[in-house]
Amino acid sequence: MAHPTQLGFQNAASPIMEELLHFHDHALMVVFLISALVLYIISLMLSTKLTHTSSMDAQEVEMVWTILPAIILILIALPSLQILYLMDEVNNPHLTIKAIGHQWYWSYEYTDYENLTFDSYMVPTYDLSPGNFRLLEVDHRIVVPLDSPIRVLISAEDVLHSWAVPALGIKTDAVPGRLNQTIMITSYPGLFYGQCSEICGSNHSFMPIVIESTPLKYFETWSKMMINS
Repeated sequence: MAHPTQLGFQNAASPIMEELLHFHDHALMVVFLISALVLYIISLMLSTKLTHTSSMDAQEVEMVWTILPAIILILIALPSLQILYLMDEVNNPHLTIKAIGHQWYWSYEYTDYENLTFDSYMVPTYDLSPGNFRLLEVDHRIVVPLDSPIRVLISAEDVLHSWAVPALGIKTDAVPGRLNQTIMITSYPGLFYGQCSEICGSNHSFMPIVIESTPLKYFETWSKMMINS
């Protein structure tokens, strides 16, 4: 999760987030090189009075500064489109979870199980256990199996919400009357925190999301316990 004075992204916990981080570094390097070139040309123009008579009417120069930006845009667009299609691709999920936003809590339904539904509220500060995070801990976490493609169906009951977990590269709007879907795969076990990312009322800041990624045998034990409780 994020920590104080952090300037970059959180560590990637899913293949999609790893691709997003690689694309971010790729695009940032392109922007850095362009900025350095422009700064160099400006410094040359300000520091020298030498001119070339042919530079006022040069078809070759005009061709270069037309074609080169188009090539740069293609180099940025192609990996961006690839990641966009990967984020929309949902193939053979092992599990389906339905997340419904309310004012101001989340409710979850494991649609592959008959009676596995629960509400997830933020734990108040005075009820926190040692080691829990203020404004991020919930009374019921989402537990998912490790290294399994999981489809998440996202909707809302009342107003617009947004189901966002930065470490997994997920941010999907929850719209009343509409069902959006996304895919997530956790690369390693742990706790991944998120929050509602759409201003949805006075308690918008108090709708945390906690995903607990565990090996399959522990997930099966948890699901049996939740169904029997």
